[in-house]
Parts: sequence; C-alpha cells; structure tokens
Amino acid sequence: MSEQTEQPEQTVPGGSGDSAVTGGERPEERPEARLERAVRAAEQALIEFEIAVETFRVEVENFSRLHHQKLGPMYTRLDELDALIAEAKAARTGDAEDLRRARDARSLVMPMPGVDELFHDWLGAEGISDDAAAMLTDRPVRPPERVRPSEEVRRLYRELVRQAHPDLAQEEGERERRDAFIARVNAAYGRGDEGLLRELAEEWAAGPVPEAAAPGESEELYARLEWLARRKELLSLVAKELEESAIGSMLRMAPDDPDRLLEEIAEQLLAQVSDREAELAAELAAE
Repeated sequence: MSEQTEQPEQTVPGGSGDSAVTGGERPEERPEARLERAVRAAEQALIEFEIAVETFRVEVENFSRLHHQKLGPMYTRLDELDALIAEAKAARTGDAEDLRRARDARSLVMPMPGVDELFHDWLGAEGISDDAAAMLTDRPVRPPERVRPSEEVRRLYRELVRQAHPDLAQEEGERERRDAFIARVNAAYGRGDEGLLRELAEEWAAGPVPEAAAPGESEELYARLEWLARRKELLSLVAKELEESAIGSMLRMAPDDPDRLLEEIAEQLLAQVSDREAELAAELAAE
C-alpha cells in the first residue's frame, strides 16, 4: 500500500494529464481587457478632475462674494475720491484736458443706489437687521461666512461624487437619475450644507445599486475614451478661465488662508483712501 501511494502519477506529455501536474496554463487575456482598464482609469481620473474644478469654482464664487462684501465700499470710495480730486483740479485750472479727465473720472463712479437697493438686507419684516444695527451703533458685526466649505463638507462631497457620478452610468435612465442627484449634491456643497450632504449620502446608500458594467466592444471602448478626452479638454478650459480670472488669481495667491489675503488688501485700500483724502484736501486748499 505504501509503495502504491508513493508512486507518482503518470501523465502523457501534451495530454490532458498535464493540467493535473501544472495546474493548467493561465488563460489568455481578452483583447478588450486592457482597453477596459484604460477606460476605467480615465473615468476615475476625469471624476477627480471634475471634483477639483468644481471645488475651485465654489471657492472662487465664495471668495468673490466676500471680496465684494468687504472691499466693495473701499473701491467705491477710491473712485469717488479720484473724481473729486480731478474735478477740483479742473475747477482750479480750467484746462480742457483737466476737464476731460474730471468727466472720465466721474463716469467711473458707481451711481447712487436707490432707497430699496441702499437698504437691501438691512430692513426686513421684523425691522432693521442685527448686522445693520451693529454697524449703526458701532457694535461688532458678526464675521462673514467662511470663504470655503469645511473639510468635512469637502469629504462628504468627494465621496458622493465618486459614488454617484453620471459618467459611471451604463444606461440613459440611470445617467439621468445620477445627473439629477449630483445637481442636488452640487447645490448643497455650494452652500456648505453639511447636514444636507449627510442626508443625500443616506439617500444614495438606500437607492438602487448600479449594475456592474458589462464588457463592451472595442469600438465602444475607443469611443468612450474619446468622449472622456473631450470632456477633460472642456473642463481644462473652465479651469483655465477660473484660474486666470481676477478673483481666481487672487485666490491662488493664498489658497490656505484667503481670509488673511482679504485683510491685507483691505489694509492697502485703506492706505490708498487716506492718501487720496490728503491729496483732495491739498487740491481744495490750493483753489
């Protein structure tokens, strides 16, 4: 019995017994498999790029709003002082060129807003707002909202986009469902609404699970790669416009602390206002 158990299994070279000895040869990879991997990698790369572009767009939008809120009155004051200086000089000299400069400077000054616009967000159904009252009584005004969403909001947003991105859909109906859902996610992210993002995450988790992508033909996979490349080019143009915009350029100067950048610009504008006021006083004294 022991001799029989020690006897090795005899196989015929090239026969069916070879698989029992070698474990079988590794099946040859399908020709489309490598192309499928390239499509999946391109899809994930595009999603990450879209997240980055959308994040920067929200940052630019919020920074622009805060920039206008904090610095707009200073710019308006500088324009008014420039116009007053030019008008005082023109009145003193009577020179035609000075008169032209005075007209040009005055044309740059924002027109005086109407009563409704002037008191926009100051008066409500319950009377004057808390911020307006604080400004009129020299009490501290509550700080403006943060320029960018919190890290937790960013994390929730990224996870939702990676899970529910429309580009991961294989059917038109599923793509439409994802489009509508991502639109709600983007709106919540733009407001920095962490609670709503958590609700959306629960909603998505409870929804239908997307079916696994079925292997496609080579032509379909190539067409998919071409579409992803075109989409990336369009997003690159959007990103470039955002980066080259005035607000985008400012934001890229201090991506980690945009609030401090606004404070520095405000200090510079205040110094310019002081210089212009001194220049206007000197011009008026010379008349």
